[in-house]
Amino acid sequence: MSATATPGKTAKSPAAKIRAKLTFSRVLLIIAGALVLISAVRAITGANDMTSSGQISGALTMAVPIGLAGLGGLWSERAGVVNIGLEGMMMLGMFFGAWAGWQTNPWLAVVAGILGGAAGGLIHAVVTVTFGVDHIVSGVAINILALGTTQYLAKIWFSMGKAAAAGGSPKQSPPMDDIKSFTVPGLSDWMHTLEGHHWFLISDLAGIIGGLVTDLSSLTILAAALFVATFFVLWRTAFGLRLRSCGENPIAAESLGVNVYKYKYLAVIASGGLAGLGGAFLAIVPSHIYNEGQTGGRGYIGLAAMIFGNWRPGGLAMGAGLFGYSDSLQLRNGGETVHALLLALAVGLAALAAWRLYQKKYLPAVVGGAVAVLLVVWYALTDTVPEQLVGATPYIVTLLVLALASQRLRMPAADGQPYRKGQGK
Repeated sequence: MSATATPGKTAKSPAAKIRAKLTFSRVLLIIAGALVLISAVRAITGANDMTSSGQISGALTMAVPIGLAGLGGLWSERAGVVNIGLEGMMMLGMFFGAWAGWQTNPWLAVVAGILGGAAGGLIHAVVTVTFGVDHIVSGVAINILALGTTQYLAKIWFSMGKAAAAGGSPKQSPPMDDIKSFTVPGLSDWMHTLEGHHWFLISDLAGIIGGLVTDLSSLTILAAALFVATFFVLWRTAFGLRLRSCGENPIAAESLGVNVYKYKYLAVIASGGLAGLGGAFLAIVPSHIYNEGQTGGRGYIGLAAMIFGNWRPGGLAMGAGLFGYSDSLQLRNGGETVHALLLALAVGLAALAAWRLYQKKYLPAVVGGAVAVLLVVWYALTDTVPEQLVGATPYIVTLLVLALASQRLRMPAADGQPYRKGQGK
């Protein structure tokens, strides 16, 4: 028995301590505190677009493709295969979805997008699982291959004949029909009325709820269902247990009769299909066309959201929502909102610095406090922020979140490690 152990008690591992700190009730408390802070900053600064229904609706639209890409990464990495090729799989899904959508209907575009992304996932699975190529190298190669393939096919399929006459060009597809969307009657109007009063907290809640029940795309509902289904399949079924065992200890899984190759293939193909659906969403819902470069790094941001969520669907959904919100700021010319968020970030950093000081971690406390003071000075001396900073907000948020979340992460034990059948014998 170690000197620090207590008789009759089992010492908790670091991962167990982290999970104990992040209970569901504490997560809700953090969310409630953040909402109160945002509401207070909104009331002080007058930046009413911070929690407007339009901002929330835009954030939800931007969060869905990020979340679907992250969900694809979660399936792959839970089976032990790192999938940095999510960006390329999104490109394939977006291109083939747009190609099918303008000729047929949006639902066939969804199917084509899933199949296009799944094809990229299949290539990644063959290269990494069968041939044992480094996962990062394979993912980068798929991103490059997908970019070249979509650019080449766009020049052939979208800039000639019927497609060109319908508005296509080498860099974009002809437009497609919109997919069905839903609005909750009565509730949407009531929330919009409450939002217009700009009351503390009440109007903010009304704006958030209003954005979630107004003009809600069918694909958004499908994406939410996929998050629930992923949790159920991976954590509540024997299939999910076997798949996750391939990412934790494939040799032990093999010894119990699990076909590790099969589960890795299924996971990576599903990963590509989910990322492809995210790409198809970009072509179908926000723009109704394929635009070259439209993914804009969202596959990488989805990967960051998955890491922020600690390889769990719930945390991933929260990360996707945060990144989607920051992404929507640039689409709504959110210079005033970003300027107000400087004050919110300063208050949050000050609170974190105080907590670090309470824990007697003096260096992080001093650094956090100094940054908070600088942000307050920046806010006080300016009226807005440069447009370039607004455009870079999603990427800045990605770096900040990963830096702050790095201490509580626990990736699958065999994630990214090569596996060969019978290597444990």
